Amino acid sequence: MKHNRISRQRGLSLIGLILIGGLIAFLVFVGMRVSATVLEYQEVKRAIDRSISDAQTPGDIRAAFEKTRSVNQVTALTGNDLIIDRDKNGRFEVSFSYEKRVPLAGPVYLLIEYQGSAKGSTR
Repeated sequence: MKHNRISRQRGLSLIGLILIGGLIAFLVFVGMRVSATVLEYQEVKRAIDRSISDAQTPGDIRAAFEKTRSVNQVTALTGNDLIIDRDKNGRFEVSFSYEKRVPLAGPVYLLIEYQGSAKGSTR
């Protein structure tokens, strides 16, 4: 007995391969452009954490942040951009927010809004 089965080919067509390859290439391109801003954000967070640890006044926090910022070449914000408050326990709470515009192609930009905060330890 003969079976008449129509075999279907499975796999990826050339057009599908090109589209998937293009999508992957675009995501890698955007990821490379964004990675520098993510690294800078992480450096800002570390700088604030270091600045807040031994600070006695808001001026101490700003000065320590400025010193770390200049050494690590952080350009996203300055010590004056930090919002410094005290919580109900008397600990310093430092918060910040800023925007980064990442150029993609011609007039097309990716806007990323970064924000964060840190609290000092209790003594």
